[in-house]
Amino acid sequence: MKINASILLITVFTLSGCAKKEKTEEFQGKVKKELVSFAPKVTGRIQKIYVKEGQTVKKGDTLALLDVPEVSAKIMQAQGAVNAASAQEQMARNGATADQMKQLQAKYKGLKEQYEFARKSYNRATNMFNDSLMAPQAYDEVYAKYQGAKAQYDAVVAELDDVKKGTRAEKVEMAAGQASQARGALQEARVAYAERYVIATNDMEIETISLNAGELATAGFALFNGYIPSSVYFRFTVPESKIAKYKNGQEVKLRVVYNKEELDGRILYIKQLTRYADITTAYPDYQLQDAVYEIKVQPTDREKAANILVNANVILK
Repeated sequence: MKINASILLITVFTLSGCAKKEKTEEFQGKVKKELVSFAPKVTGRIQKIYVKEGQTVKKGDTLALLDVPEVSAKIMQAQGAVNAASAQEQMARNGATADQMKQLQAKYKGLKEQYEFARKSYNRATNMFNDSLMAPQAYDEVYAKYQGAKAQYDAVVAELDDVKKGTRAEKVEMAAGQASQARGALQEARVAYAERYVIATNDMEIETISLNAGELATAGFALFNGYIPSSVYFRFTVPESKIAKYKNGQEVKLRVVYNKEELDGRILYIKQLTRYADITTAYPDYQLQDAVYEIKVQPTDREKAANILVNANVILK
């Protein structure tokens, strides 16, 4: 009986050693997909969302519609600027009539009022800034508005003076340039208005929708997040003591844990990790002095791997 017990104890240790050896030969990693986000280019309130979480969208699909009344107002302002600039160009070419002179004088009066208001606001802001009652950013914005109003006022003064003296050829070219600039501003406003539609720029499996209809979506905020289809790859963490048997371009075998599916893959790269937080493997077997490396593996058959769940566990053999 003592001999049998000894044999049993040796067998247990042998099996334990084999199990430990088998554990060190396989590494557990994660299934990943390339992430993509869609964000509006303009700020607006979400009027309607056309897709749902979990849905696969194609490039060019409309994802959401924003309400951007500010852009509509800018279009009206730009259209007015185009009309005024076109009239100035025509006046510069043909000479000012009595009605055109009245129009220019009205413009002069309006810009003068804007300039005076901007100047007073700037003076008040300067006093507040000197008393540390205004943030530098707010002060810079007031100063910029003041400079813009002053530039417009100076321009209309020069235009009125030229009309009274007679238009020079250079002024005709300047008026034509201003008309072209105004048309460009109108085009820019129309483009911004078209951006009220959030359009998918490529195929995506929608994972999350950050906001709901009625909420405010700011420009650049990721409204839709998801994964690029057929972009599956596998990420493993391997200690320095075990990295020697893996090389870039090497063909490897993989096994998905939750469905036991066997896959073939190819190592895309091996790179060193600098932080423990980046480690993918749940319980990496490594010594404290060992460097830790990340292995990125691409499946050979991407269509076969396309339906594997993201962040599922996978074994690198």
